[in-house]
Amino acid sequence: MLLHEVNPSIKAFAIVISILILSVFFDPITPLVTILWSITVTFIFGRVSLKKWLLLLAPFLFIAFIYVWTTMLFPRLQAGDSVIWQWGFVTLTAEGFQRGASLGLRVLSFATLSIMFTLTTKPTDFLLSLMQQCKLPPKLAYGIMAGYRFLPLIKEEFQTLQNAQRVRGVARARTLPEKVKQLKRYVIPLLAGAIRKAERTALAMESKGFTGEKNRIFYREITVSRIDWLFFILMIGAVCLSAFISWKLGYLQFYNGEL
Repeated sequence: MLLHEVNPSIKAFAIVISILILSVFFDPITPLVTILWSITVTFIFGRVSLKKWLLLLAPFLFIAFIYVWTTMLFPRLQAGDSVIWQWGFVTLTAEGFQRGASLGLRVLSFATLSIMFTLTTKPTDFLLSLMQQCKLPPKLAYGIMAGYRFLPLIKEEFQTLQNAQRVRGVARARTLPEKVKQLKRYVIPLLAGAIRKAERTALAMESKGFTGEKNRIFYREITVSRIDWLFFILMIGAVCLSAFISWKLGYLQFYNGEL
């Protein structure tokens, strides 16, 4: 079973439910076990590039580090907290360390699950599945699909405008006010180009008989099989098993407004 073959809607549903269950707990073991599980599944059944995975995870690692750092150094002191180290207004407690680790791992667990979905799902398949299984209106789905297809074209057009202005002798912006001023010169041509492309796409779709009706026949059908539901059960079961392991180790804790 490869993650790329799992029904995108079922996969998204499993990820969302897993994150909602994880958000109920606030201990370091539950998200840690979930992170190990999601990494294992991603690399064994997803066959994703390690470099791409690390690039996507890097911002979340930075956010998790900031959360851990601030929660450890500036904890909400409560009666009975075990002080490990104190210097001036900075106080490090064992409880603050656990809260920081819980928060950081919580962020990373959400991130690894989301990255697993992102790297193993084609956007077109996801939208087709949303239309066929979740009954998303075709007008909305095809609009999103067209907008997604336009992103590389807008980037290419932006580079063309930059090159055209350099040929005309416009100096490269170096300060922030100059960059803001330069950005204003690009907005109107990019917006006009996007409107033209949207109109042409709409005319082309209508000329091919697109009416936006929900009861339509799809050239490519996205099906739901037993493997999809097996994936769903395994993902939810893994998160529940993580909570069970945390409970057996004596760390399980529900979120109770600790932050």
